[in-house]
Amino acid sequence: MQMRQLGNSSLMVSPIGLGFWGIVGGDYWGPQDERDTIKAVHAALDAGINLFDTAEGYGDGYSEAMLGRALQGRRAEAVIATKVSTVNLAPADIRAACERSLKRLATDVIDLYQIHWPSRSVPFDESMSTLLDLQREGKIRVIGVSNFGKLDMPDMLQCGRYDANQLPYSLLWRAIEFDIQPQCLEHNIGILPYSPLNQALLTDRYRSADDMPHSRTRTRHFRPDRPDSRHNTPGFEAETFAALAAIRAICADIGVPMVQVALAWLLHKPAVASVLAGARNPQQVESNVQAGTLSLSPQTMQRLDDATADLKAKLGGDPDMWGTGDRSRYR
Repeated sequence: MQMRQLGNSSLMVSPIGLGFWGIVGGDYWGPQDERDTIKAVHAALDAGINLFDTAEGYGDGYSEAMLGRALQGRRAEAVIATKVSTVNLAPADIRAACERSLKRLATDVIDLYQIHWPSRSVPFDESMSTLLDLQREGKIRVIGVSNFGKLDMPDMLQCGRYDANQLPYSLLWRAIEFDIQPQCLEHNIGILPYSPLNQALLTDRYRSADDMPHSRTRTRHFRPDRPDSRHNTPGFEAETFAALAAIRAICADIGVPMVQVALAWLLHKPAVASVLAGARNPQQVESNVQAGTLSLSPQTMQRLDDATADLKAKLGGDPDMWGTGDRSRYR
């Protein structure tokens, strides 16, 4: 896989990264054997994947600690990205959180340190000033953000440079294309898509909403009366599964599995630096790696865009997958 530059930074990252949220297991993701996690990390490194993304909030630090253990003896091969939680964005709290993450990750420097969600109580300049200090001190290499919307992005840029914005982005969730992706392209900020398979919808395992696990039907694709839903929109189940059927037909035409097509489609999109794909075992890593080298023709890209255009228009430009309007966390 050919490495890509992350924004204006010195970091070169693989087009496919390994997202480390799913390895926490639990009710949402299901049981996970730590031996499989370590094997997945080693398989990723062996295949040329170097970007590993985690957060202090994933499993209350478990994900970071697990990544630290999995990278023992191979730290030099990896680009470690982690995230500081919203509750820790005051200057002293960022410093303390960074030190805890360094310890759990068993490293002396974090390659990409990201704000997980913007704070509505701590001014951006206070958080950025501390991040810049940590960068000067050699604790972190590159500053990034996550879930920063069309208004938060320029406000944070006024306070200091960041080189990545981690966002929900997939064939079925194209909200960032309205207002956020153009800003990333203008300022050369690398997009790191998360949920690239849209909560498993793009794995081609489910043919209807009722087939989905309850934990995966909370997004705005689904009716608001689904368990644990917090949005107040009617949902777009018919449109979602019509789009999936169209994607399935395109994948059959070109003879490539839907998972790989979905990941490769993102890599052909402007400003995307690396796609953060989860993998809980070496077999899933291998499938993701193949997507990182897959070239889609302009005709196929257009067909995929057209297949999901109606759903994109109906879901709109709010990137919050779980709520919109006064329930949205984006600004």
